[in-house]
Amino acid sequence: MTTAVVQSHRGAPTTSIGHMTDRLADVWALTRRNLIHVSREPMQLSDVTVQPVLFTLLFIYVFGSGIPIAGGSYKDFALAGLLTLNLTTSTMGTAVGLSTDLHEGVIDRFRTLPMWRAAILVGRSISDVLSATVCVVIVAATGLAVGWRPDASLHSVIAGFAIALFFSYSLSWASACFGLNSKGPESAQSLGFIFLFPLAFISNSLVPTAGMPSWLADIANWNPVSAVTAAARHLFGNPNPSGSVHAWPMQHPVEAALLWSVAILAVCAPLAAHFFRVRTAE
Repeated sequence: MTTAVVQSHRGAPTTSIGHMTDRLADVWALTRRNLIHVSREPMQLSDVTVQPVLFTLLFIYVFGSGIPIAGGSYKDFALAGLLTLNLTTSTMGTAVGLSTDLHEGVIDRFRTLPMWRAAILVGRSISDVLSATVCVVIVAATGLAVGWRPDASLHSVIAGFAIALFFSYSLSWASACFGLNSKGPESAQSLGFIFLFPLAFISNSLVPTAGMPSWLADIANWNPVSAVTAAARHLFGNPNPSGSVHAWPMQHPVEAALLWSVAILAVCAPLAAHFFRVRTAE
């Protein structure tokens, strides 16, 4: 049974520390349950394992020769964009996973257990950020294999990856809102695609925004994906044409990326909790 991995250890009334320990145990049980599902069906990770490799080879070797980048190679320019693009599109898995659990009645079974209800959402978000970490490692390894090289200190490079990972975590809560408002896994995937696809591609992730029509460039320059990509390029020491753009997020990419991530998390996490309460009250 799916719920067999979720075991409660509730007893007599506990202190606040004991209460927090119980909640952490619930979160870990749900996180472990999601990871067990992945281990039994590894193809669930195709969007963070196979896709990053295919995208890196496709865009660098097929499109890279036709996109000149001042001050460096396209592969150095594209790596940060491919990282952000893959992390953005892979958060669709959060919507599909939650919608699947709702559709199959798994969450109804969880509700019969003496557990912290929010652990279902928190556990899902943690397991998804672990999957995103796999994506980061694969993008970095593939990039190094094809010739990408950062030109910054190790601490700065790690900070670039961390900012991208934090953005992915915040975006997974937005994806959770899609999953909780869908009628099934297919509609959850469609909703996520409609939102995440333009978010990922109308940005500076794969091409500089200077060549876009002015109205589209303005949208791209204020796109959170562009801020995260520009921040990663800046911290990696890679070519960053967006640095010459006068829009505030492009002049302060690290600050903009963090602000976008915090804002998305602050709005979408409470919304996801609200939608979860509404959906599970039916």
